[in-house]
Amino acid sequence: MRHLVILLFLGIVIFFAGNNVLPLTNPDEVFYAGTAKEMAVQGTWSTPYIFDQPQFEKPILTYDLIRAGYLMFGQTPFAARFFPALFAWMGMLAVYFLGRLVYADERKAFMGAFVLMTSALYIGLAKTVFTDMIFSVFILLSLAAFYAGYHDRTRKSASLVLFHIFAALAVLTKGPLGYAIPLAIVLIFLFIKGEQKFIWSKAFLTGFLLMLLIAVPWYALMVRLYHNAFTHEFFYNDHWRRLLEAEHRSNDRWYFYPASMFGCMFPWIFLAAAAFGQAAKAVVVKKADAFQMFLVIWIMVVLVVFQTAHSKLVSYIFPLFPAMALLSGAYLTERLNRLKRAGWLETATVSLCLLVPLIMLVAAKKYPLYLPGAAHAGAIIGVEVLFLLAVGVLFFQKKIKGGIFLAGLQVPLVLFLALTTSSNISPYISSQTAVEHLLKNRQVDGKIMASKFLIRGVKYFSGKDPVLVNFSDSNFFSPHPVPDLNTQEKLSSFLKSQPVSYGILNDHTWQALEAFCLKNGFHAELIEKVGNVYIVKVTTVLRLTNISGNTFSC
Repeated sequence: MRHLVILLFLGIVIFFAGNNVLPLTNPDEVFYAGTAKEMAVQGTWSTPYIFDQPQFEKPILTYDLIRAGYLMFGQTPFAARFFPALFAWMGMLAVYFLGRLVYADERKAFMGAFVLMTSALYIGLAKTVFTDMIFSVFILLSLAAFYAGYHDRTRKSASLVLFHIFAALAVLTKGPLGYAIPLAIVLIFLFIKGEQKFIWSKAFLTGFLLMLLIAVPWYALMVRLYHNAFTHEFFYNDHWRRLLEAEHRSNDRWYFYPASMFGCMFPWIFLAAAAFGQAAKAVVVKKADAFQMFLVIWIMVVLVVFQTAHSKLVSYIFPLFPAMALLSGAYLTERLNRLKRAGWLETATVSLCLLVPLIMLVAAKKYPLYLPGAAHAGAIIGVEVLFLLAVGVLFFQKKIKGGIFLAGLQVPLVLFLALTTSSNISPYISSQTAVEHLLKNRQVDGKIMASKFLIRGVKYFSGKDPVLVNFSDSNFFSPHPVPDLNTQEKLSSFLKSQPVSYGILNDHTWQALEAFCLKNGFHAELIEKVGNVYIVKVTTVLRLTNISGNTFSC
């Protein structure tokens, strides 16, 4: 009970505290939150909208949850981030209760949940508006339901039904992989165990029919309302095309996911690698228990499914992190039970944490604009050093468990300290400050020019129609229904269409626009630079010719 209370309290603090401090960030948070906002304007709970037009990048459930958050808390960053945080809290508890069900040692369940909730990527996705946390927790709940029935056959019928219900909700969150991934994990596991008959039951069929009843109607409605516009965008562009084509080319490397799988478990990188290595070896030599095998298959299926796609993002493999945490928690607990002093793994984990204040020291010197002052930066680094000294003292006193617990709180502490610099960070990660400055100081009547990275935020925070100023010839991976000024003729025509044009641009776009205006009879003026965003004004230069033939600009 003590462990559960600790998890409940830490979960609330880590996942919910500070979620209203930073404005919604570019380019993704404002995309998901903006879609929910536009759905409210359109009065629909079924069709996602962006830039006042239907969009089909993701299914409906995440948008509906964000909109529900707005109804409960108002249109605030906390409201938009409420359900990702809530699902992170639920996912941590699901890992704990699954561990309690399987492990004889309750401390293994606690450590698994603690490792998960203090891992860098888990905290990051818990506090940002993406589909990945919600999607991954539904997959976790689906697989936990299955294994509960596998472990205790008296629960088999209910577990198979719940397996399908949670998978159906995953399908409504991110697509068909929400059912394909957990089903593949279960089938491979049962095949290796030689227990394929486990799923041949009325309960499995009932669950499958319920899954169809929950997941299919929304897809059917979109096909009926939007026909090829939906099927082409959702199934081809956002699924099949991502398999064949890299959206982020620098990520399309064979080692990207293996490195991310361990690196994003910080500060548990070495622990996760050691735990997975031991479990994988046990499976290969056929000495793994059923749950170890299940977790290894869980990790490998997710890894293989997304490794085959050319479009790679760290968040895509997020569904494997609960399995990594369970393996890591059990492995660490076994080590702590038999060690009287810190071993290589515990020492390496704490040593890794020492890098944080060093990195912050370098960042404070190299990127001073992100911090409110040298004194404040020094205070943050000082707190970090004192924190790690406390960990070192516990290790020296051979209180290894206490030292490891304290070291695990490193990421939440860094996040808390980072939020104290929010007024300096905000202009670099969000369009809000720039948009508010423009609307407060200028009368903006027409459309606002925006760079690709900033355009979603301009729409979300201004409520006005933006146009894309595009000098790079690269468009969005998924089409955005906004005017694309990607030629000189289009840009010139737009600037002539309204007496004054305002823009919120990045450095590259502003420099290119300034050069274009100089050559083509427009006057470009920098109003203000906010963070790394340029607020600009463009007017037409009138050319008058006198009797002598001299030309004057005014």
